[in-house]
Amino acid sequence: MIITSPRVVPALPGSGVLEPGYVQVDGGRITGVGQGPPPGAPDLEIGSGLLAPGLVDLQVNGYFGVEMSAADPDGWVAVMTGLPATGCTAFQPTFITSPLGQLAGALRSANGFSGSLPGRAARVLGVHVEGPFLSTAQRGAHNPDWIIPPTADAVDELLAAGAGLLRLVTLAPEVDGGLAAVGRLVAAGVLVSVGHSDATGAQVAAAARAGARMVTHLFNGQRQMESREPGVVGQALADPRLTSGMIMDTYHVAPANAAVAFAAAPARICLVTDAAACAGCPPGEYLLGGEPITLPAGEGVPPHRPDGGLAGSALRMDRAVANMVDAGAEVAEAVAAATRVPADLIGRPDLGRLARGAAADLVWLDDDLRAAGTWIAGEMVYP
Repeated sequence: MIITSPRVVPALPGSGVLEPGYVQVDGGRITGVGQGPPPGAPDLEIGSGLLAPGLVDLQVNGYFGVEMSAADPDGWVAVMTGLPATGCTAFQPTFITSPLGQLAGALRSANGFSGSLPGRAARVLGVHVEGPFLSTAQRGAHNPDWIIPPTADAVDELLAAGAGLLRLVTLAPEVDGGLAAVGRLVAAGVLVSVGHSDATGAQVAAAARAGARMVTHLFNGQRQMESREPGVVGQALADPRLTSGMIMDTYHVAPANAAVAFAAAPARICLVTDAAACAGCPPGEYLLGGEPITLPAGEGVPPHRPDGGLAGSALRMDRAVANMVDAGAEVAEAVAAATRVPADLIGRPDLGRLARGAAADLVWLDDDLRAAGTWIAGEMVYP
């Protein structure tokens, strides 16, 4: 199959935008990418917008009325088959803070059916557990009654329950046992992210030395940067070992701050949705981590807790890219932050890029950067 497009964004360093360009696919893999006329007659000629790698989201608490941590296999399939309409072709279901036994049970349950999930749907890139090893001072929407220290036994319980499935853990490294937990998780092959943390810059740097490689939703749920104290935000932007997720719905992060982050940490910002179960649903009452939240009217307006605080988002990944472009980022830079940067962070060089040998996960973003078509392993799954 050969697809041509007025613009092709490979999302590789220095590749920019190919105008016009083409992508060649065979056997579910990309076999060629280039600028100008293709090597043969195209099978599909896209007349507008651009062709890019499928979008990769490392933080999805839920979507379409489904809360991932409480969902059965049908619920997971509903999210997996629905996300390609937003341009997302790979994601990490995210389980937020709950009682340790309940969290371990959710991991065991998901482990039991994850091997039988369908292929013609967004890929599951393992589970992201956000909590319960957090700072109560920066808890956000997490229930403080369920936040606990990261003891060796608690960490081992999650590792055992999520064996083969647990891929990312967000924690606060400054709490008692935090640095030891970072080392324990990294040694088990789990990516560690600093989040919901009141750490100083020095404490974040210590976490990076222990093996942490990410910061969860930059600017939200963390100590901010001050003139004499970097905090989590300042260290995240300055430290080349750290890549930061960012919820680019324009509510969690002001566009000007997002532009600063992109300028300060080029190729170290990955766009995430942090979507709650209410994403993709009508306004109303929903749950996040077992706690009530309200989704107001308006596309992309985030849900809130009874106290008015933000509680996840209702963001689409394609809108995150569009919002970042509106904030001043180049198209190629914004696309890379939603594709190659997160894929590289979790060790998946076969995803998030248009390059020979990569998986043929593609998205056609129309002129408004909204998903108009999505392919997974070379098969069109949306529309």
